[in-house]
Amino acid sequence: MKEDHLIKISGTMEADGQEPTDTIELMTRGSYIQKGGSCYISYEETEATGYAGCTTTLKIAADGSRVAMLRFGPAPSQLIIEKGTRHLCHYETGFGSMTLGVSADEIRHDLTAAGGTAEFSYVLDSGNEAFISRNSVRVSVSPVR
Repeated sequence: MKEDHLIKISGTMEADGQEPTDTIELMTRGSYIQKGGSCYISYEETEATGYAGCTTTLKIAADGSRVAMLRFGPAPSQLIIEKGTRHLCHYETGFGSMTLGVSADEIRHDLTAAGGTAEFSYVLDSGNEAFISRNSVRVSVSPVR
């Protein structure tokens, strides 16, 4: 993977109607391309994220209708976040795998060939529709200078 872009990710999680409790921030190098009507942001996970040896790719539809968060490697997972559709997705954790329901709240981006920002929020449920959390993610991509 050609790591020629700076990727900044900020995410928050809100559970049980409380104010956002967990916030993560990650800054790393990775790749960014536009291809076939989608934007692809890829980066290598590290020990700090708990998924060392994995590669994560965000595939964002150009029309902002869908985001796929795909993790490849020892702990493969996929979350499909799509407006108007609840997806059942496989998610691997350090403690085992689980099925999660994923429903989009909002997806928007201003990504161009030069980079930009994507923001999306989604609700996770336990697969039997029991609420787990509401999550918000902001990703910015810029060329390394």
